[in-house]
Amino acid sequence: MSPEICFFSEDISFRIPHPRKTTFWIKKVINLEGARLDTLNYIFCSDVFLYNLNVKYLNHRTFTDIITFDLSEEPNKVSGEIYISIERIRDNSKKLGIKFPDELDRVIIHGVLHLIGYRDKSREDKKQMREKEDSYLSLRRN
Repeated sequence: MSPEICFFSEDISFRIPHPRKTTFWIKKVINLEGARLDTLNYIFCSDVFLYNLNVKYLNHRTFTDIITFDLSEEPNKVSGEIYISIERIRDNSKKLGIKFPDELDRVIIHGVLHLIGYRDKSREDKKQMREKEDSYLSLRRN
């Protein structure tokens, strides 16, 4: 089976604006990190859908913008499902004064970075994650 990135929506109507360009960008990031792509599924959904996943699988009773499930079976191989709340991305982009597509791309690459092995629980980890996100967002624009 060849490596692939797929985009789906669950319980909402949403289509990623530039799927080919986004796919190319994600693959470039994975390669730059020294990892290999297996299968990566993005599922765009509502706040309620993601909240229910958060409760069921992580026992967190909070709204979130993203949940990443790592399905890889070997090191340095990216395989997983990334669930993203479009409602949360819209709200966050307004609160932060960021354009919706930019916030969406940040979260898209944030999930990939988690699958590669980056964490964001400590202050230092969050700082490193944000630096990586910023770096890869600038690549997307070039």
